[in-house]
Amino acid sequence: MTALGAPRPVTRLVLGLLAAVQATDGFYALLAPRSFYEDFPLGRGWVEALPAYNEHLLRDVGALFLATAVVLAAAAIWLERRLVLVAIVSFLVFSIPHTIYHLFNLGGISTGDAVTEAVLLVLTVFAPLALLAAMLRPQPADG
Repeated sequence: MTALGAPRPVTRLVLGLLAAVQATDGFYALLAPRSFYEDFPLGRGWVEALPAYNEHLLRDVGALFLATAVVLAAAAIWLERRLVLVAIVSFLVFSIPHTIYHLFNLGGISTGDAVTEAVLLVLTVFAPLALLAAMLRPQPADG
C-alpha cells in the first residue's frame, strides 16, 4: 500500500473507467440529447423507458456527467489522496441515488436489459465504495 491507502494501479483503473463512462455518456447527452433519450445505451432505449423527453434537462445532465468525468480523470492522473477522496465521494453522491432510482424503476425494458442495467449500476457504487473503504482503513505505522 501507499500513502493513498489503496493500490495505485487499481485506484487509477477504477477512476479512469468511471471517468471514461461519465465522459462518453456526458458528451452523448450534451451533444445529441434526443438520441441519448431514445437510444441509450447502444439502441436499447433505457432512458426512453422513463419518459418524458426534456432537451434542457438532458443537456444539463450531459454537462454534469462531463464535470464529474473531469474530477475523476484528474484524480486518476495525479492520484493525490485528497483529490481521490473528493472524486470518489462526489461520484458516490451521484451514483448512489442514481442507482437506487433505477433499481426501483426497471419497468419498460426487457428482463435482460434490466439485469444488465442493475449490474452495471451496482458496480458504479461498489467499485468506488471499495476504494473508499481501502483508503479510509487505518494504515500500519512505519517503524
